[in-house]
Amino acid sequence: MGSLAVIKYLHGLDQDITLFINNLSNPATDQFWMFMSDKAVWIPAYVLFTYFLFRRLGWKKALIVIASAGIAFALCDQLSNIVKHSVDRLRPSYDHRMLTEGLTVLERRGGFFGFFSAHAANAFTFAVCLIIGFRNDKRHTYKAFTISALTWAALVAASRIFVGKHYFGDVLVGTLVGLGIGYCCGMLARHAIRRFVDRIPSTTPSGSSPSGPHESPSQGQ
Repeated sequence: MGSLAVIKYLHGLDQDITLFINNLSNPATDQFWMFMSDKAVWIPAYVLFTYFLFRRLGWKKALIVIASAGIAFALCDQLSNIVKHSVDRLRPSYDHRMLTEGLTVLERRGGFFGFFSAHAANAFTFAVCLIIGFRNDKRHTYKAFTISALTWAALVAASRIFVGKHYFGDVLVGTLVGLGIGYCCGMLARHAIRRFVDRIPSTTPSGSSPSGPHESPSQGQ
């Protein structure tokens, strides 16, 4: 099977999966998915998370975590735009087959191209940056927050299929991109906090303890 045949087969499979998921919605759940898909409604949550970052970590660590999330957002957005205009894959809301076979479109169709989903990438990169960021506070495990953040990101990503804006494959790739960029930016923030706020050396000479008599680590509060 040639490469073009493989791409055509995968695209058809992606369309089938997307139609199946999209058609699981109904008028009773449509408003929920539209709510999850709307970026503006989550602004109060971002403000609340920012408040708790400062409260739990102190201003120095909180600023580093916020900066890492901002960089991750920017990377996801720019990469998504580059890929969308390189791949030129039409959104399902512009595809004749998808529309004639019952795709439900709950929002404006948006731009022509949709691979990959910036919504999915941004949601997961934000969740991962916060999960890693909050764990700089050693007093708590934040297990409940980790589960809640990943569940929220998954619902935001899934909403893009239910509102008819993205294929399943768009969302899957966006999720993987978001997880990867979020992890890298979150770990860079953690390293910066350990190195410049907690003053923990990156390497410890053999036979010496990480905090000697002349070290006085700051907690960044």
